[in-house]
Amino acid sequence: MTAVAAALAKALGQLGDRRILAVVVRSVALTLAAFGVAGAGLYCALAAAGARYGIDQSWAGIAAIVLVPVAMWLLFRMVAMAVLQFFADAVVAAVEARHYPARAAEAKPLPFRRDLANSVRGLLRALGYNLLALPLAAVVAPTAFGPGLVFLGVNAVLLGRELTDMAWLRHAPRAPGANPVGKGQRFVLGACIAGLMLVPVAGLIAPVLGAAAGTHLVLRRLEEGKAEA
Repeated sequence: MTAVAAALAKALGQLGDRRILAVVVRSVALTLAAFGVAGAGLYCALAAAGARYGIDQSWAGIAAIVLVPVAMWLLFRMVAMAVLQFFADAVVAAVEARHYPARAAEAKPLPFRRDLANSVRGLLRALGYNLLALPLAAVVAPTAFGPGLVFLGVNAVLLGRELTDMAWLRHAPRAPGANPVGKGQRFVLGACIAGLMLVPVAGLIAPVLGAAAGTHLVLRRLEEGKAEA
């Protein structure tokens, strides 16, 4: 959709903004730190199990080296989005200040407790939906590409909602109702970001890029609604 393409282009053009770069650095650092801590914990658990059952502890290191990258590939989207929720307001505020100054004055920043609750809900929702998708992925497993399409579709729906809600929740008190971005646009945005998350390096900035693009979609719809009124 042209609206999604335009939103992504504007978001990409603002990645050099110091406020956006700060969020990228912090969110990437925390995401990688989370996997680092998890990897260290996994190694310690495997080493303890090896010592208990008389297994060479060098296997614990090998297993951790193998399993941590696999876990990062499988869980990166969930962890990265959970971390981004804590900095979502900064991304949205930066886009508002540059492109929608009038809306920026009306926005109501979310308190930390609300950000934390949104992060936990988003993480649980992602885990739940992906677990529910497992049976369907198993059915289409013989097609080779089927499971990938199933999980891409599920995560496109989830990401489209989360990335637009980040901006919508700041304006919901003054513009009550449902998220103004249509399901089709949310799905396309979510699919683009979900696909980008699979690309090495680019996947690290994908959540922030998606949050900025989602902000453009929400505020554009709010501006259109105001003009129609």
